[in-house]
Formats: sequence, structure tokens, C-alpha cells
Amino acid sequence: MWKHFSRSDLTHTPAAVRTMALAALAVSFFLSLLCGLFYNAWTYEADRILREEGAWQARLILTGGSQEETLETLEQFAQVDTAAINEALSGPEAWVVDLTFRDKTAAYDTLARIRDRLGLDEDQTQTHDTLLSRYLVTDPRDPDPPLLLPFLLGVLGALVLALVLLLRNAFEITMQARLHRLGILASVGATPRQLRLCLLQEAAAVSLLPLAAGTLLGFAACFGVLAAVNRAAADLPGRQPAVFTLHPAVVAGALLTALITVLLSAWLPARRLCRIPPLEAMRGYIQQGAGGKGNRSLTTRLLARCLGIRGELAGTALQAQKKSLRIANVSLLLSFLGFTAMLCFFTLSGISTDMTYFARYQDAWDVMATLPDTRLSDVPLTGELAALPGVEDCLVYEKQQAAALLPAEAQSEPLQALGGLGALAGEDAPATQDGWLVEAPLVILDDAGFLRFCEEAGIAPSLDGALLLNRVWDSLHSNFRDRQYLPFVQPGTAALTLADGDGTALGELPLLGLTDTPPNLREEYDSYTLVLFWPQSLWERWTQEHSLPAPAQAPEVLVRLLGREGISQAECEALQEKTAALLEGAGYACTVENRLTERADNDRMIRGAEAILGAFCLLLAAIGLANVFLNTLGFVEQRRREFARYLSLGMTPRELRSLFWMEGAVMALRPLAITLPLTAGMLALMLRASYLDPALFLAEAPVLPVALFALGIAFFVALAYALGARRVLSADLSEILKDDSLL
Repeated sequence: MWKHFSRSDLTHTPAAVRTMALAALAVSFFLSLLCGLFYNAWTYEADRILREEGAWQARLILTGGSQEETLETLEQFAQVDTAAINEALSGPEAWVVDLTFRDKTAAYDTLARIRDRLGLDEDQTQTHDTLLSRYLVTDPRDPDPPLLLPFLLGVLGALVLALVLLLRNAFEITMQARLHRLGILASVGATPRQLRLCLLQEAAAVSLLPLAAGTLLGFAACFGVLAAVNRAAADLPGRQPAVFTLHPAVVAGALLTALITVLLSAWLPARRLCRIPPLEAMRGYIQQGAGGKGNRSLTTRLLARCLGIRGELAGTALQAQKKSLRIANVSLLLSFLGFTAMLCFFTLSGISTDMTYFARYQDAWDVMATLPDTRLSDVPLTGELAALPGVEDCLVYEKQQAAALLPAEAQSEPLQALGGLGALAGEDAPATQDGWLVEAPLVILDDAGFLRFCEEAGIAPSLDGALLLNRVWDSLHSNFRDRQYLPFVQPGTAALTLADGDGTALGELPLLGLTDTPPNLREEYDSYTLVLFWPQSLWERWTQEHSLPAPAQAPEVLVRLLGREGISQAECEALQEKTAALLEGAGYACTVENRLTERADNDRMIRGAEAILGAFCLLLAAIGLANVFLNTLGFVEQRRREFARYLSLGMTPRELRSLFWMEGAVMALRPLAITLPLTAGMLALMLRASYLDPALFLAEAPVLPVALFALGIAFFVALAYALGARRVLSADLSEILKDDSLL
């Protein structure tokens, strides 16, 4: 009997069937799309770590004992899956064992037991924290474990919960449309359990096919998103394309989650509706919202004050639908807030990057080559590099690090007037008995380049001394965005005493002179350092006469090539290829980059990040708009009864239609009214923290995309309410007035 009743009920309520089917299709589509994107992002990141860092999960660094016995001991641990010697990292003094575990969650506990069994120290064991964190395994002793993956899982869970509530609202809407029939069945003896089973089997029958179709469409959309990302990032250097993968467990999980969502979303309103007394159900109307208590919301009061009685009615209707429109309000607010905040952040970041890097160094380099594990004396190709077609200037240099002992009396008078170096640098300049120990970056130039730099600085060219960059940042009277500099040392300073990091003097370095302008290089110097520029020949003589401490990092040589003014990207790339061919042909391992391609790659990565975050915001907006459509198209019968009452009080159809437009305007404008002040506040804080001129941001402000996003939300909200108004007002409301259920 119940199957016959359900079949008949669904046949006579096609609008309810369409609403439930579309809601199930939308929810399964979003669920499968989210699950597919999250799974593919996780597999891509895990594959990247495995490819770049290896599949080991823990390492043992051993210095003695039998390798065979140690491996046998390790294999006796139940959780150890593999134990293998890493030949690449092993040497005559120590050998390394790579471990993997059957249960990754037991990795840290098992490693602790291994350490106790073999008698190892803490520094003899390593864990692959990055890889293990991707499997949600973190060190229990770590006070700050990686939280990126748990955060993303939390976001995924919040979106799934929003979809559950969205589908629940859809089923509640359709079930309320049949409340009168449920009341009749209850009055003739149907039990609440029978009514719930009837509603559940109707929901399952209507939703199964849309669930399967939505899941298939969602994974197809995931494949399309990955293909679009691969096309957008095809030219990024070193990036591996993402491969669409689909694990059966992901498909089963998405389908099962969607099915449980449907059943739960149908059961919750069915449980509530079946508790309504039969006489109330036969009336076919449920009083909603907080209006029964006489409390008027702020929106209702504002609409009443601005638009009179019609504003009061529109506000009361929105207040009555407050619970069912909660998902729409939250989703639209978060989507618009996230979209505007994202665009403002990327705009500010782009302005800052352009000012501090691209615009700042656009005349300093066009092609840059880095030769690792190489010293300047090993690169006799300066002439060949300078002779490459299109090269206007070539400079080959090497960087080292030392320190200098600066007596208090050697400071410049303006610096002493501010309280000395300690007043500006604080702990960055350790105090000594007579002054300060100051970091001294060393930039060793090829001899020809150093002589040119001397001429540019107005100092007699010579190879018998170094040049000192005589400036220090006045951090008390300027910020990092617009720095003001003071002279660092006295004008007549002719030598500096170099020292190691502990303050032990290494010897005196003669100075040819002082300059406040560094050579035209792509280098950033720390604020409170004595930067020294050496000629190559002086560096070789000085290092032979004085013992320098071993450098903290391997030496590397940098080649800076500057082309003609207005060089194009194609010319930059051609010069980059010729430079790489010359250096690789001479046997050097090198990395060569050019400025314009780097700028294009940076812009492409920013656009890609904006596209990903923008798509996330669009997804939130789509969930909210779906909820708006479900409410405007689902509560048709209830709204017809409501508008029939208004018609009986003398309102015209035009006035009734204006109520829909007022409700739609509130739904569309509320996210904007809340978001714009919040965004302005966040923007003010970001501008203050970055010391950027607001006029620079206003010139680049993302007004058009924000306006288009807001117009898109307003258009679809207006469309939803226009369709709802058409369906409600197309009926003969005067006939509804004759219905007893209005009494």
C-alpha cells in the first residue's frame, strides 16, 4: 500500500520530485568534486615528496657494528616493513639505514624502541616529518606540529556539512509541501514510523539516479580542473604535471557519503514533521521563525523604516525563513569576503614584490648564472661572457661572509649622535670591549669589474684595497619601505680589522675609499652590516697571507649579464641559452635564469593561485545560491497561501511582486554590506604593516573583478526570486482564499 501511495504522491507532485532530484544531483556533484580535488592534491603532494626527498620514513646513522646483524635486529620489529642501507649517504665513517613502517601511525613509537634497543643517541635518528605529516602522523613531542593537512580536512568537513544542511533544507521544503496529505494519513491511523518510512523510501527512489549522475559529473569536473591547471602551469620550470587518479575507496566514499547525506537529510525533517499533530498537519502550514515571539530583527526594522508596510512584510518573511536561509547567508558572505580579501592580498603582494624586486632590479640584471661549488679563480671566462651578442655589461663575482671589529670611535658622528650602533641594531650587533662585532659580507668582483666600480664610485681605480659601503639604516626615523641611511664610519677610515664569528682578529684590510652606492647587482644587503667589495687579485693575496675560517656554505660564483635597454623576453631567453651553452661547454654545472621569464613565471603562479582560490570562493557562492533557489522554488505553496492573505487585504499583484524584489535585494546586498567594511579594515591593517602608500593600491585596486563577482551574486539571487515570484503569482490566488486550511 505504501509503495502505491508513494508512487501516486510522487506522480502528483512533480515540483517536489524535481526539487529533491536537483538537490541530490547538486550535492553529489559537489561532494565528488571536492573529494576528487582533495585526493588528487594529496596524491600530487605525496608523490612530489617521494620523488624529491625519497620514500624513507626514518633513518638511522650508525658508526659501528655489523650491518647484517643490525638489519636482522631491525627486521625483528613487527612494525618495520623495510630496512635497507642507503649507499649514497653511507661512507667509511658511518652508514645510513632507511626504514619504512607497516603502520605509519606507529613510526615514532617504533623508532623510540629501536633507539633504545640499539643504544643510539637522538642525533643518530631522523624522521621524515614532511612525508609522515601527509599521512596525518606527527611527532607527539613536537610542540608545533604541521597543521596544513588537518586544516584542509577541516575545510573539507565544513563544506560537506554545508552540503548536508543544504540537502536537508531541500527535503524539508518538499515534505512541508505535502504536509496536508500527511495530516490526512495520520488522521486515519498511520503511525509516525510508517510516515517516516514512506518519506524515506520516496527520498531514496527519487535520489538514487541523480546521486549516481552527480558523482560521475563531479569526477569528470575534477578531471577538467586538473587539465586546466596543467595547461595554465605548463611553462613553469621544474613542475611535474598533475595526473588524474581515482582510487576505488574515494569513489565508494563519495557515493556512500552522498547516500548517507540523502537519507539523513530526509530522515531529519521527516522525524520533525511526523511529530506534528494531525489537525495542525491538515492545515498544511507551520509557523516558522521567531516572529511568534514578537521580536523584529534589525533587517525588518530597517526595511519598515525605509519602505513602510511592504518593507515590514518583506523583513518578516525573511525572518521566518532565517533558519532555512542560514546556509545561503553564510556561504554568500564567506565567498564574497574570501574573494575580496584574496584579491586585495594578491594586489598588495604584487605591488610590494614589484617595488622590492622586479622594479628595483630591472636595470641590474637580465640574465643571471649561478655556478655552485666554484670559486672565482676557477672561472676564466669573463671575456667570453662579456663578448656574447647583446651583452652591454658583464660582472662575475663571488660572495663570502666574515665579520669586522668596529671601535666605538670609528663610528660616524651622525651615528654616534643617535646613540651608536647599539641603538639601531640592538642584539644584531654584539658588543665587544671596545665597540661592536659587525657582520661583514664580502663581495669579490673580477678585477675588470672592480676597476669599473671604482670609477663609478669616483675613487681612483686600484687593486690594492677594497671599497666599503658606508651606510647604515636609520631605523629610528624611517621604515623598511622608505629607508633613510646614515654614514656608518668616519670619513677618513683607511682600514678595517676583519674577524671570525667569535671575534678573533684575522688581519687588517686596506680600504681604497668609502661609497654610499653599491655596484649594480641583484643583491640585498642586511641593514647593519659593513659590506666590503674586493678585487679578485686582492682576495687571493689576502687569503694566502691570512687564515680564514671554513665557509659555512659551499662557494658559488655568480655571473650577471645586462643587455640593452628595452630588451624583449625572446632576446633574454636567447641570451640565457647562449650563456648556458658557453658555461656548460666549458664543463661548469650551472643554473641560468633571465629576468623577464622569471617575471612571467611569477605572474603565472599568482594567476594560478588566484584561480584556485577564486574557484573555491565560487564553490561557496554556488552552495549559497543553490540554497536560495531551493527556498524560493520550494516554498511555493506556503508563499501562495501567504500572498493570498495579502491579496485579501487589498494589496495589488504589483505590490506583491515588489515584496520578492525587496527580499532578493536584502539577500544580495547583505554580504556586500558586511564584507566591504571588513575588507576595508583588513586592507588598512595590511597597508599599515607594509608601509605602502594607499594611492598605489587605489591605482591597482581590483575593482572590476570584485564588482563582477558582486553582480554575479546579485544576478542569480534576482533570478531565483524572479522565478519564485513567477511561480507564486502565476496561480489564481483568489481560489486559494476559498481553502479552509487558511483558517
